[in-house]
Parts: sequence; C-alpha cells; structure tokens
Amino acid sequence: MVRIEGSITIRRPVEEVFDFVADERNEPSYNPQMTSVDKATDGPIGKGTIWRATVVSGRRPMPMELEVTDYTRPSRLGTVARMTTADITGSLTFSPEGMDTRMSWTWDLRPKGLLKLASPLFVAIGRRQEKAIWGSLKQRLEVEPNR
Repeated sequence: MVRIEGSITIRRPVEEVFDFVADERNEPSYNPQMTSVDKATDGPIGKGTIWRATVVSGRRPMPMELEVTDYTRPSRLGTVARMTTADITGSLTFSPEGMDTRMSWTWDLRPKGLLKLASPLFVAIGRRQEKAIWGSLKQRLEVEPNR
C-alpha cells in the first residue's frame, strides 16, 4: 500500500469548495487526466453515489468507478476508486480558515498485479499529480469564483 497526503488553501468559502469537489462532473474542468464522468446512481450526491469516469494513463483511456463512502457536508468527502491497475481509498477534508478553505487529502493506493513492485514510484508520481490537480482546482475557483 502507498499513502499520498497533502493540503492546499483555496480562497473560497468551505461550502463552495466542498460542493464543487463533491460533484465529480466538475473534475474534468481542473484535472486534464479525467476525460469524462457520469453519475451512475439516482438521487442527490451523498454516501453511496457511484460515478463512472475515464482517466488517461499514459496515452490510454482507463475506466474507473468512484464510490462516495463518506459525505459529511461541508467537512469530509470519502471515496474509493476502482481501476484495473489499482484501488484508491481515501478522503478529502475541508476546514474553514477565515473566509478561505484548507483542503487536505489522504489516499491509500493499492496497486494490483505486477504494479505492486513499482509502489515507491507511485508515491513520487502521486504526490506530483495531486499537487497539480488541486493547484488547478485552486486556480479555477479563485479566478472564476462564480463559475
């Protein structure tokens, strides 16, 4: 298992950041590796919501299923992502810092098959990718606050 952790401060209210991130359909707008997302379950977003997504790994599209495992608005969002190459379990926490939001992430990555041998590489790549993804989210929300 590989653990990836980090945090970022976003100059937007905590409820706004939580709601934007909780709706996975927004992720392709700040994560260039995620090319499509569809909500697979009916009803409002919450614990048990399932998303079907496509991410690009290398140059190949890869299907992914995301399940919301914790939905405590506006402070915590837990998910499990299932792919053919790995399962990723973790959470995002959202804390108000004045008018800003401190968003932290913790992901436990479980590579499958031969990819288990490359676990140390996943740490370096994962940290860099998460920093880029959430930095892009920060820019999107701070530059375009009213989307």
